[in-house]
Order: sequence, then structure tokens, then C-alpha cells
Amino acid sequence: MAARVIGGVLTPLVTHSAVGGLTRTARGLKVSIKRNSSFVLRKWGSIVARRFAVNLSILFTELPLLERPAAAKEAGFDAVEFWWPWPIAVPSDAEVDRFAVAVTNAGVQLVGLNFFAGDMPGGDRGLVSWPARSGEFRDNIDVTVGLGQRLGCRAFNALYGNRQDDSTPEQQDALAAENLALAARAVQRIGGTVLVEPVSGAARYPLLTAADALAAIDRTGEDNVRLLLDVYHLAVNGDDIDAAIDAAVGRIGHVQIADAPGRNEPGTGKLDIDAYLDRIAATGYDGWVGLEYKPSGSSADSFDWLPRAQRAAR
Repeated sequence: MAARVIGGVLTPLVTHSAVGGLTRTARGLKVSIKRNSSFVLRKWGSIVARRFAVNLSILFTELPLLERPAAAKEAGFDAVEFWWPWPIAVPSDAEVDRFAVAVTNAGVQLVGLNFFAGDMPGGDRGLVSWPARSGEFRDNIDVTVGLGQRLGCRAFNALYGNRQDDSTPEQQDALAAENLALAARAVQRIGGTVLVEPVSGAARYPLLTAADALAAIDRTGEDNVRLLLDVYHLAVNGDDIDAAIDAAVGRIGHVQIADAPGRNEPGTGKLDIDAYLDRIAATGYDGWVGLEYKPSGSSADSFDWLPRAQRAAR
């Protein structure tokens, strides 16, 4: 790696070999060396260390669900996230036990979990604002919090729900604020955060931009409801991602990435994901980055963009 000393600090000229995926000149970035000899970028005095988690509801779908945590570990990752793993709001205790054991035995940390969101393959995108199914969401809260407590997960994504013909947008937004507040108070018992996410590809889903999601968060009146900033969804919906990041300073609870177009792994599309992650880190966000993309080939082969040394939690 080319480098020179500036002000007594070893400064790399190009950082691609030091930190997975970065290719721009590292002006103003300092490098420190950890005990394991991996590099950690420092920018404006703060650590820009990326911690990646594999979303096992969209990656490793070649395998049965309970085999995926071990596959993620084999690929070099220490952290995973899931959409709600079952087609119902309240699975049996035995099903929950099998899931928890699979995650624990694989030696990975669950860092993100969705609340029950209905029939996702069928087009549902959450129950939070859906009057006819609000009860299912509320029934799901304690199950989700219990699973999070058992596995050490503290980030819970509550998909907002599609607009419904039998309710007005105002009625749905009021219900969503109530349900999100209920969920926030429940996860607070374990130090958790509720996430609200703008989503693409669902014609009747009302939260398309970061501003839409932040407005929904404001209506809850709870401090532990944060933005799930998915770079792919914002890009596809035409949001100004840089402006969205700047507007969400201090309010980002989780980050997810995929390239666009296509929703495949970084490097397959046109998004400058490195630049967006740098900008997010500059806001002070140091949490997990979820890999929520569809692999262009096999899941195991879709991580070539990320050096193996950068996959494990640091």
C-alpha cells in the first residue's frame, strides 16, 4: 500500500487494499494499526470502521433457513439479520427454539430482526398502519422482543404497511404512530430500537423517502425510534441520498446496502456505495451495515467485493 508521512501520521495514498472497497485517494484520513494488523480508517478524529451483517432472508436462500447462519459464518461473517422468519405473527415455542439454537450454534450475532410484516412474497409490507391486522402486529411485539432478548438483538424493523382502501391515510398514520410507540416502549425494556424504513417496489407503501420515514418517526413521540437507511431503496425511489443522510444526522438506527439497478452486490450497479458509507460514518453512525442484496450468482460467490479480512466484526 502506497503511503507517506504527513504531520507524523502514516497516511495512505490509496486505501483499496486496506479497507474493503475504498478506491479514492485518502486525503485527510489517518490510519491506525490494530493488534490484528488490519487497518481502520480515521476521519475527522472518528473511526470509520465498517461492520457488516448478512441478511439471511435474501442471501443464502439456496439453503434451508436454519442452515443459513452457519453458512454466513463459513463465509467469514460474525453478524446476521433476518426478516421475520415465520409466516405467522406468533410461532410455536418449538419453532422459536430451533431458530435461536441455529443462530447460537453457528457462532454469529443476530443484529437486526423485522417484526412480522404479513405475506411479504404476496405483496404485504408490514402491519403497523393496517387497521384490520393491527392486532397481529401487537401480538407479535412480545415474541419479537423475547427473541431479541434471548439472542442479544437490539434493532427491530417495523415495516409501515401499504395504504388500504377502507381507511384514510390520516387514520393509518395515526394508527402507525400508536403502534410504533407501543413497540418502542416494549423494546426499550431491553435497550432496543425500533426502525422505520422507506421501501421501493411497493406501489401502495407510503414511505418512499427518508423525509417520509422521519415524519412518521416524529409522530411517535418516542426517542428510540430511528431511521433504517437503505441506500438501495432511497436510490430507486429517487431520493437525494446525500441530502437524506445529512437530514438524518443522529437519527440513523441501521444501514443496509445493495447496488442499483438490480439490487445485487456492490459493484454490479451504478451507486457509489463507498461514498455513501463514508458520509454516513461522518455523521457519527458506527453501527452495522446490513448486506440486503440479491446475489447475482451464488450467495457464497457474491462477497468477492469485500475482502475476507473485512467481513468479521471488529
